[in-house]
Amino acid sequence: MTEIWELYKHGQWEVPFLTFSIYLFVVASFILYLIIVASRSSKIKKERLSKEYGAAIDKVLSAVIFEDVPYAEIIKDKNFQVLFDTSFFREVLMDSLINLHKNYEGVYAQKLEQFYKDSSLVKVSFRKLKSLKWEVKCKGITELAEFNIKEAFAKTIVYSKARNKTLKIVALNACIKLQGAKSIKYLVDHSDPIDDWMQLNIIGAFKKHDLGDREGIEHLLESQNTTVITLGLKLIKELKLTQKVPHVAQLAAHSTNTIIKYEAQSILQTLTV
Repeated sequence: MTEIWELYKHGQWEVPFLTFSIYLFVVASFILYLIIVASRSSKIKKERLSKEYGAAIDKVLSAVIFEDVPYAEIIKDKNFQVLFDTSFFREVLMDSLINLHKNYEGVYAQKLEQFYKDSSLVKVSFRKLKSLKWEVKCKGITELAEFNIKEAFAKTIVYSKARNKTLKIVALNACIKLQGAKSIKYLVDHSDPIDDWMQLNIIGAFKKHDLGDREGIEHLLESQNTTVITLGLKLIKELKLTQKVPHVAQLAAHSTNTIIKYEAQSILQTLTV
């Protein structure tokens, strides 16, 4: 410290400072270059492996869907065993499974669901729910909901009250897919505000999953949370649930909230015209 102070006092600090700055800049630039090269190399390697894995996965899933080959038979292949032990292969396999499941229905979809369970990929999805990263939780919830794992509902409903908005939306949508109208009772007691964006996502989930059973939606109008009441009114309007008109009329007649009363009257007019 004394030497530095002497250099500063006598005005001899400029040259050492500039020299140090140049060295620091060169070292920082070199480290940044190495990071960029490593990141790029990793990305190229993943893209190459993804193509290689994709060919093997297509062959396996084709056998599962069209040839009724069970997972127990597939896992006997030593090459598949080695690949399946790598996390990136399982990630590519999961993505392929989800894409196929979205495009197939009936027996084919059931075969993919069985493969998801038999291969223990369902356990991988459940482990993702324990992650500290919200985006990993979202991925796990989406996977479990896609393959209709009803056992995941209890854990998923917990995340419907998460602080992270995206996680909250993903969880609510998953609950609707897993339990349909039965998930409404949890929405009735939802204490957090459900903003317009979340409401649009929930309405979209009801439309997307084409739930035949709409029983219980009117209970949303009984909630103490005004945003939940608004959601209930929008659902009744968007799904054209004319059988719920008496409940909307009762809300319009007895609600003390001016905004809710106006919304109920407006929707009542739309449904009765």
